Amino acid sequence: MDARLGWLIAAAALAVGGWSYGWQGLVLAATAIVFWLLLQFSRTMRLLREAANAPVGHVPNAVMFHAKLRVGMPLADVIRAAGSLGQKTQDRPETFAWSDAGDVRVEVELAAGRCAAWRLQRPDTPIHGSP
Repeated sequence: MDARLGWLIAAAALAVGGWSYGWQGLVLAATAIVFWLLLQFSRTMRLLREAANAPVGHVPNAVMFHAKLRVGMPLADVIRAAGSLGQKTQDRPETFAWSDAGDVRVEVELAAGRCAAWRLQRPDTPIHGSP
């Protein structure tokens, strides 16, 4: 959900609560808003705790991770799909990379905290039997 929409709903809850039930409605709406914010904070901390236990920039299967990516995905969803934090490779555009045990690499470019583009890079496979 867009943050502006969330804040608009919160303001509407405060207005309706205050108009309908007075100060008790304001307290109820404020309590619901704080509860929602705590749920979001807890969700983010759980995601980062799970990602922190994995090696930075490593995914079990880069091709499967590549298949899960979509334009517009928030960074939290990218980290959830990878299962680990990415290794930062560039500042402009902000780019993070993940690789697997077979040296297949996925680079994800972010714009405003959302996935803008990504590339799958496979290693050059040498031809067996050539010197």
